[in-house]
Amino acid sequence: MPEEIFIPSKPAANASPAVPDSEAVLPLVNATETASTPDATQTPTQETTKAVLPTPEVSQNWLDSIKQSSQSGFSEPEWAASIVHGRSRHEPLYHARTHNIPVALLHFRSYTPSLLDLFVHFASHAACSLGIPISRPAKLPTQRSLWTVPRSPFVHKKAQENFERRVHKRLVKAWDADPTVVERWVRYLEKNAMPGVGMRIVRWERAPVGVGEKVYIEARKGVRERVVTDKERMKRLGEQIVQKELAPTQTVATTVATSS
Repeated sequence: MPEEIFIPSKPAANASPAVPDSEAVLPLVNATETASTPDATQTPTQETTKAVLPTPEVSQNWLDSIKQSSQSGFSEPEWAASIVHGRSRHEPLYHARTHNIPVALLHFRSYTPSLLDLFVHFASHAACSLGIPISRPAKLPTQRSLWTVPRSPFVHKKAQENFERRVHKRLVKAWDADPTVVERWVRYLEKNAMPGVGMRIVRWERAPVGVGEKVYIEARKGVRERVVTDKERMKRLGEQIVQKELAPTQTVATTVATSS
């Protein structure tokens, strides 16, 4: 008689969520595929329940559990830089802000919401791997445009046709990151850009106090070296004329002093 295998569809209410590690995610996917394939020895009336992958909320919970339970040599940067199979299917690990200093704003726009959400998910995982604290994607108001045109090139055509275009937008904020790391994040997104999704980046660069005065002084020095006013030209020309007029007089005085 074949042995019956039962896979529960959802965990018990009083059971604590399990904490899978980096090597336990891949067997979970394989178990799902195995459970979904019927066995040849099963009877027609036997039913199997398909295993369910953890939801994004559960994923964030076990990521936090890993962070709390890793007291012996396992750090958050190591987790962010390690390769974990199946991690891209869950929500990224949102790092905590340390100083609340904004460094960048990323605006994403697209005509297709599915492509937009996919690329925003990809950008969030890239920021998680680089250790950049970011916000969750925020939905901005959808921009709608409507055009009404005649159905034919004939200018007096009575039948008209409407064309509508909707631009969907998302916003991601980044804090407390080095400008070099932000630059690497932006270059990575530009290199792996998704067709049909536009991106606009706003970055803030910090400078020491008094940098405006230093830049102004350097700019004035460069202008003075390159530009010569008419007053300075006339002054230099007058000095040259005086030197030429006094040159014979100085020569005669030198000759008289030598003969005496």
